[in-house]
Amino acid sequence: MKAFNWILFDADETLFHFDAYAGLQLLFKGYGVDFTEQHFQDYQALNQPLWLQYQSGEISAKHLQEQRFSYWGEQLNVAPAVLNAGFLQAMAEVCTPLPGAVSLLNALQGKVKLGIITNGFTDLQQIRLERTGLHNHFDILVISEQVGVAKPHPQIFAHAKALMANPDPDTVLMVGDNPIADIKGGKEAGFYTCWLNRFGATLPTGITADLEVQSLAQLEAALCACLAD
Repeated sequence: MKAFNWILFDADETLFHFDAYAGLQLLFKGYGVDFTEQHFQDYQALNQPLWLQYQSGEISAKHLQEQRFSYWGEQLNVAPAVLNAGFLQAMAEVCTPLPGAVSLLNALQGKVKLGIITNGFTDLQQIRLERTGLHNHFDILVISEQVGVAKPHPQIFAHAKALMANPDPDTVLMVGDNPIADIKGGKEAGFYTCWLNRFGATLPTGITADLEVQSLAQLEAALCACLAD
């Protein structure tokens, strides 16, 4: 494998578990609601199409965050924005690093510049990095809510390039679990890409990754061998 000057990571399900069901259960427990699997399925039926609209630039982050809690806001007579804020706090409590994430970042720190480029939201990302003690590992943190567009939009990658002082894109590795947001978006930005495929999935037709790994431990071994050369 080639050497890199920068390695960019997606956050959710690449570095961190994102157990939305556990976060929602914690959120609604505070309102006396026994949040069930059926409740979660109903929530996802509303939430997932909103995410697709957000990633395609059709709606804003604010619209997504409030609309996904519109039903529960009516049921509990609580503003959707308040529920969303509570959800992000709950997710910061339940989210933990994926197996191998801390070891990988520790192994890379000081040997290559590191960054995060995520479609997540500012409050959650910053709190989570602080609580896990990983905030000092990263040279840049690019959050779609702050940029105004989500991966795979070229603008969020252009923003990342500017923060990196416009390196040769061929010296940047983009690591992520999402074929469209991370791999397609990274490739179109000119980056070398690594698909974290933990569940044996298949890339959609027309999308290719330069590297595929099944675990972060596998990625650590490959990168450390490369950096040692």
